[in-house]
Amino acid sequence: MAKIRSLLTAMVAGVAALSGTAKAQSVAAPAATGANAQYVNAPIMKQIPNAPRPTGHCGIFETCASTKIGLGRGDFMIRLSGVGVLPQDRDSKVWVNGEVKPGVHTSTTNQAMPELTLEYFLTDNVSVDLIATSTRHEVSASGGFLNGSKLDVGSAWVLPPTLTFAWHFRPHKRFNPYVGVGATAMWFHSMHGNQGSPLGLTKLNSGFTGGPSVNVGFDYQIVGNWFFNADVKQMFVRMHAWAQDVDEKTRVKAHESLDPTVVSAGIAYRF
Repeated sequence: MAKIRSLLTAMVAGVAALSGTAKAQSVAAPAATGANAQYVNAPIMKQIPNAPRPTGHCGIFETCASTKIGLGRGDFMIRLSGVGVLPQDRDSKVWVNGEVKPGVHTSTTNQAMPELTLEYFLTDNVSVDLIATSTRHEVSASGGFLNGSKLDVGSAWVLPPTLTFAWHFRPHKRFNPYVGVGATAMWFHSMHGNQGSPLGLTKLNSGFTGGPSVNVGFDYQIVGNWFFNADVKQMFVRMHAWAQDVDEKTRVKAHESLDPTVVSAGIAYRF
């Protein structure tokens, strides 16, 4: 009887042990084997990230994070403008065959042409620029012995390169006003007298001249490295001209304060 009881106890204990092992195996995840083992613990990705955009590229007509705002030291600009040259003709003096003719006044016409400007910033506030253009003007005389009539003297082309040092008030800002002072050298070329004039002054010539200049203007950054510029220069220049007829019997000499006002507006690109 005791042996039967011991056998039953051993059987119950074995059944309990087997049932606990089976339960443990059902709870535990089965071990992965083979080629799929490397994917068992891979995280699930909820969203595929966007491909990274290329960096360091900015279009010529774009303002990007890398675009420098405003102008400052080391900047070099090329500017193309439309320019109007407005001679003031403040005063003049005329001689005919060495005799002063009182009351005679000479004048030159206004003209508009394209203009090229090169500018370099020496410091954040100081720049130096050089303008180059050439304009054609008609020259006339009136008053005095001309008895109210207007004499067409002839025409001349003017080349007035001007070197200017400017002070910029707002470096590294989109809107940057400035004032400047400089010097103008003036050459007259391709001069032609009016063959049909009463004095027959077919030969026209003028000497080299020059003088100081002042200016005021501003630059405004439009987009990227593109800027809009407006500028007004006042030049203080006198003209010394000579005219004579074919036989050189009539000689006319004139001194005139041209003092042209030069107004320009254009687009510049910074390098």
